[in-house]
Amino acid sequence: MALQPGFEFFLKEVEAELRPICRELRSIVADLDPDFVELIWPKQRIASYGVGPKKMSEHYVYVAPQTRHVNLGLYHGASVGDPTALLEGAGKRLRHVKIRSLAEATAAPLRRLITEAIAERREALG
Repeated sequence: MALQPGFEFFLKEVEAELRPICRELRSIVADLDPDFVELIWPKQRIASYGVGPKKMSEHYVYVAPQTRHVNLGLYHGASVGDPTALLEGAGKRLRHVKIRSLAEATAAPLRRLITEAIAERREALG
């Protein structure tokens, strides 16, 4: 595997107003899963988080900065409860939440989604 650039290097290409959102999402992942594995894919413009290095099987969320918002993607979002209907998308597995402010990034329902995504991957992988 090629050496991955660090998170701050990744953020250099992100619009300045979105950087705090990306940092906060990463901080929440670190708080909820201190042993997280982080992989950066600069060409895809994503930072990905999981219980191991395999993106589609071991990762639970990704942070994907766009022009005016940040997508928090759940690799297995179709398998996660979403009582507040934050998740968008109709794919077989993937779902995402569009986050436009730091307040949205720190909201309790979003934190619960990340917690559920982590639990789903841990349970699925045994």
